[in-house]
Amino acid sequence: MSQATLDQERHKRIVTTHVGSLPRPDALSHLMADGDTHSAAYFDAVRQSVNEIVRRQVDVGLDVVDDGEQSKPGFITYIHERLSGMEARKDNPPQIDTREKRSFPEFYAHGHSGSRPAPMLCTGPVKYIGQEALANDIANLKTALKGKSVIDVFMPAVSPGQVVRYHVNKHYKSADDFLLAVGEALREEYEAIIDAGFMLQIDDPHLAMHYMLEPDMSIEEVRRWANHYVEMLNHALRDLPPERIRHHTCYGINMGPRTHDIEFKHLVDIVLKIRANYYSFEAANPRHEHEWKIWANTKLAPGKAIIPGVITHCSVLVEHPELVSERIQKYARLVGRENVLAGADCGFASMPRAVAEVHPTIVWAKFESLREGARLATKHLWG
Repeated sequence: MSQATLDQERHKRIVTTHVGSLPRPDALSHLMADGDTHSAAYFDAVRQSVNEIVRRQVDVGLDVVDDGEQSKPGFITYIHERLSGMEARKDNPPQIDTREKRSFPEFYAHGHSGSRPAPMLCTGPVKYIGQEALANDIANLKTALKGKSVIDVFMPAVSPGQVVRYHVNKHYKSADDFLLAVGEALREEYEAIIDAGFMLQIDDPHLAMHYMLEPDMSIEEVRRWANHYVEMLNHALRDLPPERIRHHTCYGINMGPRTHDIEFKHLVDIVLKIRANYYSFEAANPRHEHEWKIWANTKLAPGKAIIPGVITHCSVLVEHPELVSERIQKYARLVGRENVLAGADCGFASMPRAVAEVHPTIVWAKFESLREGARLATKHLWG
C-alpha cells in the first residue's frame, strides 16, 4: 500500500480503481435519511458497512480501493458538519436554470435528476471543525483494510469549488475570498488523508459542469473562469505531494440527455495544470466515449497518469469486458500503457436514495467487467 507499489504495478499491468461512492446497505441509508447520524447505531452501521464495502472491492478484484464514502450522506453535504460558518437556507429557491433544462424542460419537470439550488448559506468565518468525523473515517478504513491485499487506497474529499458552488456567500467580501477560506479549511482534511497513508482524491464535478450550469457563458469565458479556479485550487493543494493526489471531475449524476456537457477538449489542458499526478474523468458514456482521440495531441508530464472511465454510471447496461478492454487500449496506445488506470465515469451512490439509479447488483457486475476488461487489455498491451 505505497506509491512505489502503485508505480511498479502500473508498469506491469492495467491497474483498476473507481471514483468513490458505492452502494450503502439499506439500514445505513435509512439512518441517513432519518437524520440519525450521531447515534451508536449509526456509528456501528458505518463501521460494518466500511468493512463490507472494502471486502467486496477486494473480492471483485479492484486494485485501488476506498471506503465507498459509506459515512457520507452526500459527497458535498457531508461537509456541512465539518465546516463552521454554514447554515441551512430557510427559503425555497427555484431550480437552477441550466442549459439542459432550457433544452429539455419537460424531461426535468418530471423529477428527473438535475442540478439543485444551493442548500446552504455561509454566514460566518469558515473553519474546519470535522476532526472527529474525519478521524472516524480514517480509523474505519484502516480497520477494514487489515488482512486485505490491495495496491493502494484512496479517500475522496470535496473540492473548494464544489462547496462554493452549492453554498451562497453572505459573509466574505468577494467570491475569491470565500473560495480561499474554504480551501484553507479543507486543507486540514486533505493533509490528514495523506498523512494517514491514503491517496487524496479531490472530487470536483463543478469544474466540468460549469458550462452547463452557467447557460449565458461562452466556452472562452468558461475557460477563463476555469484557469482562474485551478490557480485557486492549486493554492489549496500547495506543498501537498502531487504523487499522492488524484483529481476527479465529471458531469454529475444526471441520467438525462446531457447535450450541453462541455467537450473535454476545451478543458483538458487546464485540468492537467492541477497539482495532482492522477486525473479521473468521464469516458465511457455516449456523450464522451469519442473523446479518447484528444489524447493524441495532449501530452502528459512525466509521472502523471490518467484514469478514464471505462464503465459508466449513466446506464444500467453492464459493459462487455471486450469493450472495456478496447477502451483501455485506445488510451494506452496514445499516452503509454503505464500511464493508464482503468476507472469509472463517476461514483455509483453519491447520495442515499430510496431507489438507486444503478442497482447495487448491477454496480458489482460492472466492476467484474472492469476487472476482466483490464485483464484482457493487459494481455494485449504486454503480450
